[in-house]
Amino acid sequence: MPSLSICNLPQMERGVAKVIGGDPKGNNFLYTNGKCVIIRNIENPAIADVYTEHAHQVTVAKYAPSGFYIASGDASGKIRIWDTTQKEHMLKYEYTPISGKVKDIAWTEDSKRIAVVGDGREKFGSVFLWDSGSSVGEISGHAKLINSVDIRQKRPYRLATASDDTCGSFFEGPPFKFKFTLRDHSQFVNCIRFSPDGSRLVTAGADGQIFVYDGATGERVGSLGGEKAHKGGIYAVSWSPDSSQLISASGDKTVKLWDVGAATAVTTFNLGSDVSDQQLGCLWQKDHLLSISLSGYINYLDKNNPDRPIRTVKGHTKSIQCLTVHKGDGRSYIYSGSHDGHINILSNDCFSGKGHSNQVSKMQADEANELVTCSMDDTLRYTNLSKKEYRYGPLHLSEPEVGVIHPGGTTAAVGGNDGKVRLYSIQGNTLKDEGKTLEAKGCITDIAYSSDGAYLAVIDEKKVATVFSVADGYSVKNEFYGHHAKPVSLAWSPDNEHFATGGMDMMVYVWTISDPDKRIKIPDSHRLHHVSSLAWIDPHTLVTTSHDATVKQWTITY
Repeated sequence: MPSLSICNLPQMERGVAKVIGGDPKGNNFLYTNGKCVIIRNIENPAIADVYTEHAHQVTVAKYAPSGFYIASGDASGKIRIWDTTQKEHMLKYEYTPISGKVKDIAWTEDSKRIAVVGDGREKFGSVFLWDSGSSVGEISGHAKLINSVDIRQKRPYRLATASDDTCGSFFEGPPFKFKFTLRDHSQFVNCIRFSPDGSRLVTAGADGQIFVYDGATGERVGSLGGEKAHKGGIYAVSWSPDSSQLISASGDKTVKLWDVGAATAVTTFNLGSDVSDQQLGCLWQKDHLLSISLSGYINYLDKNNPDRPIRTVKGHTKSIQCLTVHKGDGRSYIYSGSHDGHINILSNDCFSGKGHSNQVSKMQADEANELVTCSMDDTLRYTNLSKKEYRYGPLHLSEPEVGVIHPGGTTAAVGGNDGKVRLYSIQGNTLKDEGKTLEAKGCITDIAYSSDGAYLAVIDEKKVATVFSVADGYSVKNEFYGHHAKPVSLAWSPDNEHFATGGMDMMVYVWTISDPDKRIKIPDSHRLHHVSSLAWIDPHTLVTTSHDATVKQWTITY
C-alpha cells in the first residue's frame, strides 16, 4: 500500500455538466476521471480512495442512501454496484441497462431501486431492482439523450428526468409510469433534482433558467431569479439539507445561493473571469458548498466571502508524464507535469502565468532554484521555484532524445532508437563525439547516472535494465530482468546502491546493484495504468506517477 496517494481531479469537458456524488453520512464526496472513481474526504481532501475496475471511461458515480454501496456508470452503458466498506471494493452486481454513455444515476431512499439515464439506441433510461436487475417501470417520453434523473426520497415515490430535447418528464410509481412532460425550458435541460424533504422539484437548463415544481404532483410553482437565474447556461443544482435553499453552477463563472421560498439569490460566488473558471458541477454536503470549475479545480465556497473560496483543491486532470523531487527550505517538494502541459506542486499548488501548451516530457530542478521543463510544444522553460511563476521565455528545441549528463559535468550520454548509448565529452556549450558507444538490448527508453557518478543505468524496450560501471571504462556491471512489458522510467536511490524502474506492465521494481536477484516488487502500483515516472525523496521513500493522473508515495524497506 502507498503511504501517500495524491489523487486526480475530475475530468471535465466544456459545456458538459459534471455530477458529483455525496456520501449520505456527509463524510465523503466522489467524482470520476478516466476509468477511475475517486472518493475523497470532504474535511481533508488529501485522504482519498480510488476505484479502478471499469473497462471504459466512467462518467458518473452515486452512493446508495444506505451508504454501503456505490453505483458507477461508464461510457459503454455498464453499471457496477460495489461495496464501500471494504478496501477491496468487492463487486456486488453488474448490469448494462442502456447501450450508450451513462449520464446520471438515482437510488430510491430504501436503496433497493436504481434509475439510470444517458444515451442509447432503443431507450435513454432504465429503472430496475438493484439486486436482480428486474425492471420496475419504463423511462419514456424523450426524443433525445437524457442528462439527469432523480427520485423523490419520500413515499409516494416520484421520478423525474431532464433531456437534451428541452423537456423534463414526470413519473409516478413504482412501477414507474410516465405522467406528463415539463415544457418550460427553451434549451437543453441539464439537471433535475428533488429537495431532500420531497416537497419541491427544480430543473436547470442551458437557457439560464431554474424552474420550481411541486415534488408530489409535478405542478409548476414558479422560477428562481425572475426572467433568468444566470447569464449563462446552468449545469448543476444542489439542495441544502433542510430543503430551504439550493446552489446553482453556471457557465457564467458564478455559483448562486438561492432562497427557494423567496425565489431570490442570497449570495453570488464569483469564481474568476477565465474560460477555465466556468462552473460545471456543485454539491451541498452538510456545511460544505463545493463547486467544480472547467479546469477541474474543486472550490470550497465561503458564504461570508463570496469572491474567495475557503479552499481550492488543485492537481492534474490528465495523465502525468514526469516528476522530480527538489529539496529546499529543509523539506522535499514533488513537482509533476502532465499531458496537457500543466505543472503541479504536491502541496496543492501550481505555477502562475503561461506555461507549456502540450505534454511536459521531462523536468529537473537545477542549482539556481529553477525548474527546467521540456515539452512536446518543442520548448524548454525555466521556472522560478521561489516565485512559482513561469518567468523565462521558452527556448525552442528540436525533438529531444533520451539523454543525461554525468554529475561531474564532463560527459553526456545519449540513448537512441538503435539500442546504442553514445558518449560525448562536454566542451563549453558543445558536445564532442568521443566515438564510444555502449550496447543495450533494444531501443532505449530511459537512462540515468547514479548521483555519485559511479554507475550508468539504461533500460530498453527488450525489458532489460543494464548497469555500466563508469570507473571500469563503462563495462557492464550487471543486467536485471523482471519486467513483463517495456520499462519506461528509471530513477536512482540517493544511496547509489539501488535504483527503481517502472514499466508498461504496471510494475515497479527496486533493484540492488550488487545482486540482480535481490529485488523489491510493487505489483499493480497504479492499477490498469502504466508507471510514467519515478523519483526518490530519500533512500526509503519512492514517488510514482501514472496515466491515471495520481501521485503515490511508497515506503521502501530492504
